[in-house]
Amino acid sequence: MTTLHAYIDGIGLLGPGLTGWGQARRVLAGGEPYAAAKTALPAPAMLPGAERRRSGPLVRVALAVGVEAGAGQDLATLATVFSSSGGDGVNCHELCEMLASNDRQVSPTRFHNSVHNAAAGYWSIGAGAMETASVLCAHDGSFGAGLLEALAQVAVDGVPVLLIAADTAYPEPLHAARPIPDEFAIGLLLSPQRGPQSLARIGAALSGLLPTAMADPALEALRGAIPAARSLPLLDAVARGTAAQLVLDYLAHSRLAVDVAPCLPSP
Repeated sequence: MTTLHAYIDGIGLLGPGLTGWGQARRVLAGGEPYAAAKTALPAPAMLPGAERRRSGPLVRVALAVGVEAGAGQDLATLATVFSSSGGDGVNCHELCEMLASNDRQVSPTRFHNSVHNAAAGYWSIGAGAMETASVLCAHDGSFGAGLLEALAQVAVDGVPVLLIAADTAYPEPLHAARPIPDEFAIGLLLSPQRGPQSLARIGAALSGLLPTAMADPALEALRGAIPAARSLPLLDAVARGTAAQLVLDYLAHSRLAVDVAPCLPSP
């Protein structure tokens, strides 16, 4: 496979104990210890009031990292790739409860939040986005699949692409079958050319090597527990500002080898 390249121009991050890229960057770079805490989901200010009230955990976490990663950009002009291993776990649980009850009248809000492209739809409303939006799922390899798709679009179309990968927790009894413990989302603004905001240049190709683990046991546990958190080794390399070669999860017998080179300030 040909190596696909892009520049990371913006990052958004929200997860257990990670409250935005600024704070997470300090944690990943070793400037402050990681302390696990329940993910705080902000109300999506970009949405009108009615849509804001209807939004669930997946939409809230996805839009938060998208806005952070795209800060300073005209969000309406960005092509997007949305990736999730399973969508809104709470909404799925409540739909199953309704269908298991005597009253099987599913609310329109529950129904439209159940589709896999719900976050992309809310994004298009909030950002006024008219560019292409791709939505995909690859179980535990969903971040890797989303990254490949976004890099391919950057390479083929020669335009910036905003990747948003997000996962949410499932309540019991679904949690026993799909034990995702909390919400986690990452946004990456990928561009074909280096700009003043560029943080790093990355290249990705298929690999048969084992995925890179996090040195911190708590962060490694997080990486293994939530599919979108498989992005942590990449974020760790960017946060430290050093060149790195790492491997990210993708499919059972095919991973992604990623080269990271920091974009140092011009002298």
